[in-house]
Amino acid sequence: MNDIYNKQLQTWKETGQLRQLRQLSNRTGQYVTQNGKQLLNLSSNDYLGLATDTTLLKKFYAAQTDENLIESYSLGSASSRLMTATTTQTNNLEQLIAESYIKDALLFNSGYHANIGILPAITNKQSLIIADKLCHASIIDGFKLSAAKLIRYRHLDYEHCQQILEKEHHNYNNIFIVSESIFSMDGDIANLHQLINLKNRYNAMLYIDEAHAVGVRGKTGLGICEEENCIDETDIIIGTFGKALASIGAYAVISPTIKQYLINSMRSFIFTTALPPVIINWNLHIFNLIKNLNKERQQLKIISDFLRKKITECGLKTCGNSQIIPIIVGSNENAIALGEKMIANGYLAQPIRPPTVPKGSARIRLSLSASMKKEELANIPSVLTLQ
Repeated sequence: MNDIYNKQLQTWKETGQLRQLRQLSNRTGQYVTQNGKQLLNLSSNDYLGLATDTTLLKKFYAAQTDENLIESYSLGSASSRLMTATTTQTNNLEQLIAESYIKDALLFNSGYHANIGILPAITNKQSLIIADKLCHASIIDGFKLSAAKLIRYRHLDYEHCQQILEKEHHNYNNIFIVSESIFSMDGDIANLHQLINLKNRYNAMLYIDEAHAVGVRGKTGLGICEEENCIDETDIIIGTFGKALASIGAYAVISPTIKQYLINSMRSFIFTTALPPVIINWNLHIFNLIKNLNKERQQLKIISDFLRKKITECGLKTCGNSQIIPIIVGSNENAIALGEKMIANGYLAQPIRPPTVPKGSARIRLSLSASMKKEELANIPSVLTLQ
């Protein structure tokens, strides 16, 4: 039986698609150590620098010295939400999120749990999902688990989306338009106003995943929906704690009706052990902070604009206008070689290859953090163009 798997592993190796786990150690700020070499970490989603903020961590952990709070910082919930793991702290976190968006909210274990569970729960064979071609893998897995008909429109091509809607909308009882706000691999941004116009015109529901936007965009860090004043008109907003907010977990911003429906029908919510209390409390701590992190958001924009401009001036291909800066090199071999060259010059930038990205668009993806400085990034364009 192992011969089947060994053959596939060999195929992945020959085509440059074999992945290996890299052991990192001694994380200091945005630097990590690999094989004794210190590298600036450009492959993390720690967009605001919170995950490596030791002052923030010490302040949070100090609360555990109070004997009365020990239970609230337990390392395991030992139950699903529907059984015994919906605590006062859980309700407080959902309420805080709900008040921030002025909608209702439901907490999940991760963005993956959210995306594989919501659409299968609220769709059926009479439903149509129309999704951007470059939606994240977790969203795609949700499509696969759904009984709905799926049609994908060309990336950011809203004329194509409208053509699909015009042709198909009469054939289904309900329609869902699905997109990320900031796309995880290209770093570009959906036009939410065009999507809202389409959803209103065809009586659809709009599902927006803000995983790479929460914390880093919007006046109070709630994402592109806040930045574009689109919260009220977006039916389902997915936010995550696992990236800029330096934790784990996710949430959906939804109507009270959809919330109750998901509690009663969403398998990845019902049949999983809930987040541990210590994580719930950490998420409460972090979510209370994000509205005050405008300085960090501005710094992230400054260094992202700076590096993207320098890279473009070198004649390299990139895209988007966010903290995610892809360097698209085409082949898997070129992406691997470029990743190794970056390591040799003091930067950790992992190669991204199919099936994560479309065939022929392998790349390294530079993910920036607000705790980085221009001078730490200034040499990257010369490394990228080094022969």
